[in-house]
Amino acid sequence: MKRLSVFSKAVFALAILLVSSSCEDKLTELNENPNVVDPASANPNMLMPTVMTEVGKQYLNLGYGDVAGVVQHTQKDGWFSGHNSYDWTPNDWSTYYNLLRNNEFLYKRSVELNYKFHQGVALTMRAFLFGQITDLWGDAPYTDALKGDVSNDYILPKFDSQEVIYKGILEDLKAASALFASGDATGYRTGYDVFYNGDPAKWQKFSNSLLLRYYMRLSAKLPDVAKAGIESIYASGVFIKTPAEDAVMEYVGGTSGNSWPGAAEFESDPSEFRRRKPAKMLTDKLLSVDDPRLKVWFQPVYVRWVADPTLTVPVDPFIRKNGVIQNGTVSLTDAKYLTEIKAGAKFTRHYNPNTFTVAVDTREYVGVPAGLIDPSSYNYNPTPGQVVQNQHVSQLAEVYRGTKGGLLKARIISAAEVSFILAEAALKGWAAGSAETHYNAGIKNSLETWGVGGQYATFIQHKDVKFSNKLEQIMEQKWIAGWTAATEAWMDYRRTGLPAFKAGPASPEAVLPVRFIYGDNETNYNNANILSALSKLEENPYTKIRGKNSQWAKPWIIQGTGKPW
Repeated sequence: MKRLSVFSKAVFALAILLVSSSCEDKLTELNENPNVVDPASANPNMLMPTVMTEVGKQYLNLGYGDVAGVVQHTQKDGWFSGHNSYDWTPNDWSTYYNLLRNNEFLYKRSVELNYKFHQGVALTMRAFLFGQITDLWGDAPYTDALKGDVSNDYILPKFDSQEVIYKGILEDLKAASALFASGDATGYRTGYDVFYNGDPAKWQKFSNSLLLRYYMRLSAKLPDVAKAGIESIYASGVFIKTPAEDAVMEYVGGTSGNSWPGAAEFESDPSEFRRRKPAKMLTDKLLSVDDPRLKVWFQPVYVRWVADPTLTVPVDPFIRKNGVIQNGTVSLTDAKYLTEIKAGAKFTRHYNPNTFTVAVDTREYVGVPAGLIDPSSYNYNPTPGQVVQNQHVSQLAEVYRGTKGGLLKARIISAAEVSFILAEAALKGWAAGSAETHYNAGIKNSLETWGVGGQYATFIQHKDVKFSNKLEQIMEQKWIAGWTAATEAWMDYRRTGLPAFKAGPASPEAVLPVRFIYGDNETNYNNANILSALSKLEENPYTKIRGKNSQWAKPWIIQGTGKPW
């Protein structure tokens, strides 16, 4: 009986063990999320479009958004303080680091599979994203930034200096270029590369062009490194030369999230489109040289001012349609103006220059000056505020109401930018060819990008466009060519002070900002490391009120240069 009892206990214990083991297997299966890709079997192709499209949207949202206000490509006449006068608050960078984590996964899987092309893409995107972070904020987590899954020590990563980050960016781009040079696109599946559809040669031109951008970014701080780097890439001949090679992202246009920002199709009232206006500085420059890009980017005013000395009152209280006063009609809606003007109607408003003392802009194209206290009232607008558009100021061209296609692309880097970088390098006396040749190519590439390349021969002969061998002229044309991609114009302004922008009367300070403000997450949860980073920012007369974590505190990249102010 005793043997039977022991045997029975043994069998019972074994049964419990088997049931327990079976339950653990079932629980493990239940804990596996069927909607998440297994890291051990993830295909790098599936990761690329997520990183690339988000990079494109982020960059466009900067260059078409508030940074366009900084460099006075655009101004807003509603919700305008951040855009027009840089009244910024702390700015979180989590979107960039989330993309970097996805990108790091892309890189590691590509290394595991020995996919050289995908490795090169990941290195290029890593360089671009870290470049954006340090360009915009200054010192930032870099060497420890993507190690949070390794150790708790990296949950609060240290900040690396801008110098360390920029040097790392250069090395990543050089490594990417070498991988693309092999021509090996093993593992690539058609359609997953939204920039160049798996063409290593085009990606090498892209990575080398980004190298040119960052070498020039460092030209005041590390001139020997910049000179050698630019000369080497120029000698290789491997960089973007034509608009067909530009790094661009097309919009899908199916939802507001994958469409051009402010697409009218997804707004019951197109207020986002309506409140974004051309800036006076850009509009005036384009007008002064009969620039053919003006009519591509901007619309004529709906109602043009007309001086009329015979008028018996100082100013018309109502608009005129084809010369006939429209009694009782101060303005029409945006939609009504569009319909009437497309049908051939011309709207004006008369004033008597002898009795009307308000200065008005009578031109066909009118931009909004920078940093006005009340921009919606500019040019004697009879309907200030947000309900009706300013009929006496230009709006952006109709194309920018769209969702996708044509000109509506996020442009990461262009042949025009590359040409102007080389023009500047040549002007410095570096071995980079002819400054004039590159300058002319920059203008030609930009005109072709915007569909008016056929007017290049005439435009380049304008006395104020023809090459004058001056940095001011190169930087001005580069600034113009950066339309919708204004971030690079801001970076250029920081290091050169060109063009000579002026802050408007509503700006909290008398000069333009030079960086973003570190976000509250870092201040609240990574305080020791951010305090170290803040200690390296340079205070000046414009940081007195806001302190070191200010949009006017100078980061390393411009410290000691005397620029931009």
